[in-house]
Amino acid sequence: MFTFTAAVIAVVGVLLERLAYRPLRTAPRLSAVVSALGAGLVIQNAVMLIWGPNMKIFPSNLLPSTVYEMGGVVFTFTQVMILGLSSILMVALYFFINKTKMGTAIRAVAIDQDAAKLMGINVNRVIVLIFIIGSSLGAVAGLFLGIYYRGITFDMGWQYGLNAFVAAIIGGIGNIPGAMLGGLLLGLFNAMISGYISSQWAETFTFILLIAILVFRPTGILGEKVAEKV
Repeated sequence: MFTFTAAVIAVVGVLLERLAYRPLRTAPRLSAVVSALGAGLVIQNAVMLIWGPNMKIFPSNLLPSTVYEMGGVVFTFTQVMILGLSSILMVALYFFINKTKMGTAIRAVAIDQDAAKLMGINVNRVIVLIFIIGSSLGAVAGLFLGIYYRGITFDMGWQYGLNAFVAAIIGGIGNIPGAMLGGLLLGLFNAMISGYISSQWAETFTFILLIAILVFRPTGILGEKVAEKV
């Protein structure tokens, strides 16, 4: 299930890169941002028109309903599986980006595409690979959400995408372990706000936290200061 979903969404990601991003690669960054938002809305509404606006329920017997208890803390098999697979994917992605030849090419393209071309790197191929990896991981994350909450909706990706963006900023943009740490901290923060104040205020406090991070620690918890090119 995970492999099939990741493969299908990877194909969608490649088409998205070819149609919505590549034509704007030399355009100002704002154009790419607007294109991304527009593509997201198109995909979201297309999903609604094809599968309908109602929640799609996952089978209740998809995974074992085993419950564990340790030190007074109760957790389920689903939670353990999601945390374990997420950790494995994070470690695999970290070693791929930092320890392989292709990962080095990805980092080079991220820093300077023109210099990467002069070094013989096929920039188009690298960017397509990035979209394949990103889309596949996004598909797996969507499955995790569906399995955990026993259902999915056509617009659920918007809110979780924003939370992922906030988590990446908290942990440090470009830092893979930092992104996961930011996600865990953001989840704990939202749980505390929901428990001690109100779940209706959780989203508001999330963006208050984002503003505070941008003001006092713009590079994130594990982010490093990068010299600006002039």
